[in-house]
Amino acid sequence: MSAAATALMVAGVQGLAFAQEKLKIGVVTTLSGPAAVLGQQLRNGLQLAIKDNGGKLGGREVELIVQDDELKPDVAVSKAKALIDRDKVDFVVGPIFSNILVAIMKPVTEGNAFLISPNAGTSNFAGKDCNPNFFVTSYQNDQNHEVMGKYAQDAGFKKVFIMAPNYPAGKDSLAGFKRFYKGELADEVYVPLNQLDYSAELSRIQASGADAVFVFLPGGMGVNFVKQFRQAGLADKVKFLSAFTVDESTLPAQKEAALGFFGGANWAPDLDNPQNKKFVAGYEKEYGGAIPATYAFQAYDAGLLIDGALKATGGKTDNKDALRAALMKAPFTSLRGKFKFNTNHYPIQDFYQVKVVQVGDKFATSIDKKVFTDYADPHAKDCKMK
Repeated sequence: MSAAATALMVAGVQGLAFAQEKLKIGVVTTLSGPAAVLGQQLRNGLQLAIKDNGGKLGGREVELIVQDDELKPDVAVSKAKALIDRDKVDFVVGPIFSNILVAIMKPVTEGNAFLISPNAGTSNFAGKDCNPNFFVTSYQNDQNHEVMGKYAQDAGFKKVFIMAPNYPAGKDSLAGFKRFYKGELADEVYVPLNQLDYSAELSRIQASGADAVFVFLPGGMGVNFVKQFRQAGLADKVKFLSAFTVDESTLPAQKEAALGFFGGANWAPDLDNPQNKKFVAGYEKEYGGAIPATYAFQAYDAGLLIDGALKATGGKTDNKDALRAALMKAPFTSLRGKFKFNTNHYPIQDFYQVKVVQVGDKFATSIDKKVFTDYADPHAKDCKMK
């Protein structure tokens, strides 16, 4: 056999070996405690994207390694490091909560992997601390809250009571609301993450004279607050505005208590495009009739992003510069429709005011009106990508 033929045979064997090598993706998400439902939606959305692509992304079979961060930064760091050092993953998808994002950013991005967040999107990583190996398929934390701030301003509410958990996303949330609402604040309250009893806060709302309340209380926090708000008789007196408090992750437990309440969002299950209709139907079929929340759709988009980027690199992940350039082009059709990355790797996208409605025996958010078109976050100007 000639040397040239031998070389071709070796190259073919090497190519075959590469083609058969599984793509390793780590997932860091919250799968225990009151917020577990959010992490389950994230995991489910990514798994469905992989299934819909025949178990492959970019032509490579996927090995998904899912880790529960337990909503504890130290636990998240340990598990993220194991994904990098032991499992040698090429991508880490997650997390749900911003304090976990802050904790795992350095070990993942400095560990030669790409971190793709399908939810958490803190302002610092959108601005001065932006990272070339970090991409976001959700939003910058302020933005959904800015939708409600603009609504409150345009609706002419005179006094608004605002409340969020005391952690990075909570502070971004209220900062976003205040960026557009210029009326009087009845109070600005930060509660412990995972607080479930709001009797004291409800008394303060009652006494404040506010004509609207704006809250960011994700997961179990939102389930309890909405029920207690309705039971306290405040729903007929105070307009309820929120983000990530009444959505498809919390509505199965909130039910009628959330009817008519408003939220700010970049998506809703009834967003009218073919790819979203297919996704919602597929999710309901796959997961026992459950309606997907934003956490699921954004994780599904994260899977599509990885798939599109790898198709552009021929399935290869070794050249990080080429892979980064492929990711930056956002080579996929988002479930939300229009989508592109800004210079800080956060999306430029549309945002909506959504309202809780009843659909048969279920409850869901429905698009009420578009509030922002092709909206870029305000922190991108501070990003000087290294």
